[in-house]
Amino acid sequence: MREDYQVLIDEVTALLGTPATLENRDFGLIAFGVHEGEGDEDGEDGALLMDPVRTRSILRRRSTARVRAWFESFGITRAVEPVRIPPDPSAGVLRGRICVPVRHGGVALGYIWLLDDGALELSDPRLADVRAVARRVGSLLADESRAGARRGELLRALLTAAPEHRAAVDLAEAELAGELGPVAAGPLAVVAVVPWEEDAEGRSAAAPGIPGAVAVCAVPGAEGLAVLVRLRTSGALGPARTAAERLLRSPRAGAAAGIGEPCTGLGPVPGAWWQALAAARAARAESRFGPVARWDRIGPYRLLASVARPSGSSATGAPDPSVRVLLEPGRREMARTAEAFLDCAGQAGRTAALLGVHRQTLYYRLSRVEQLTGLDLGDGEDRLLLHMALKTARLLEG
Repeated sequence: MREDYQVLIDEVTALLGTPATLENRDFGLIAFGVHEGEGDEDGEDGALLMDPVRTRSILRRRSTARVRAWFESFGITRAVEPVRIPPDPSAGVLRGRICVPVRHGGVALGYIWLLDDGALELSDPRLADVRAVARRVGSLLADESRAGARRGELLRALLTAAPEHRAAVDLAEAELAGELGPVAAGPLAVVAVVPWEEDAEGRSAAAPGIPGAVAVCAVPGAEGLAVLVRLRTSGALGPARTAAERLLRSPRAGAAAGIGEPCTGLGPVPGAWWQALAAARAARAESRFGPVARWDRIGPYRLLASVARPSGSSATGAPDPSVRVLLEPGRREMARTAEAFLDCAGQAGRTAALLGVHRQTLYYRLSRVEQLTGLDLGDGEDRLLLHMALKTARLLEG
């Protein structure tokens, strides 16, 4: 369907002789037309024709919040007729534009943007042709939105159905396979983003402009977004990482993403979702994993994740009793010291250097940890318990 959008925008570009751009209602780029004069007509880099806003929209596939606010201040979200917008150099809008709203069923679904410095009159009959294109685009976007919402509902049903309710799982899997067609055979990957909340219109499932995404949904209880991504080959998770990075561009404080193991068919998808969710939580707990973590690269957190498993499992969702006292206000430094000591395999010199304290200070803190927890740091099982409990608590906090 994306090819249809490109063909329509190329038609508009050719009709008016000026570059046209199509964005959805969230200012995510869908398609853009390139005029043959672009890039050489106004200088070597086409600075006048390619103003910073258009350049960023094409390269980053999204406009900034400031630019969005500037454009929306002209009432484009409510407009049904083309709207002329003057330049605003302070916002990077160096050239004027005409915005042709894309609507369907009375709802704004997107915008066609035409670079124009006043040469094109709003009464120009060619704009009637552009409006006809906008209606066609609106119909396509509405169809795509309905299909996307349906796929999202089925993905949510597949991920939230209790494993013991086999009939519900099988039904969701079969219906989602019917919606996806040959894509359902894979290879596929599941991406999780946490935290994630639906907007005022509940539109998280329609999170726009996610490359490679074939189904998207918010998952109740997990406070996360699930994205099913089509892969080129089972061993190449690049498309999944690209989708995750695109989602993390949204201004969500502390958000992180995880990627589960590749799936062949839809059967393994629920398990891959849990893996992706665990990887995302590990990324929030440990900055060394980066904002996007892969399940196969989070080491011992793969085991710890089963202890901190999200709601719907047998996990309690609370820190182990062995560390609760260390997590009380005023004692976090003790928890940090114990975790560093265990991370350093019990080597006092390395731990003291890592924490920037004297060895005697370290020994005092470790003795206090033993007193508070009742554990013996000279005992292998006690050390294993404390280490796992501290790491699990970090996951639960993430």
